[in-house]
Amino acid sequence: MKLPPAVRDLVLLIARVGLGIVFVAHGWQKFHTNGLDATAQGFEQLGVPAPTLSAYYATGVELLGGIALIVGVLTPVAGLLLTLDMLGAFAFVHVSNGVFAGSGGWELVAALGLMSLTLAATGAGRFSLDNVLAKAPNRSAVTA
Repeated sequence: MKLPPAVRDLVLLIARVGLGIVFVAHGWQKFHTNGLDATAQGFEQLGVPAPTLSAYYATGVELLGGIALIVGVLTPVAGLLLTLDMLGAFAFVHVSNGVFAGSGGWELVAALGLMSLTLAATGAGRFSLDNVLAKAPNRSAVTA
């Protein structure tokens, strides 16, 4: 059974906003609560390659990508960048700890990464800035 388009778009909106909030919270934690220097130090202790660069990438992508998901702008790009962020967290931090997040495992980063990948593939839906921008008149066709 296929969902009616309005229901599908509402589900995409709810999923985008929920996922975006989670990413913004984690990005804000890295940026403001812990600070970028402490985040980089933590990444170094965890064996993350290029810890300072990785900390800046993760923080920026989680904050800006999360906001992009919430408003539904550049959703495929944000989804792919967030997927890469979670793939790094999976590979460099969580995979060796088993499945469960309570033990530092990979279940949360897998869920976040896979949902980000899904949104990258499906797009933001009708209730998004991506949709509004796609429908905007082509201003480059205006001639003098």
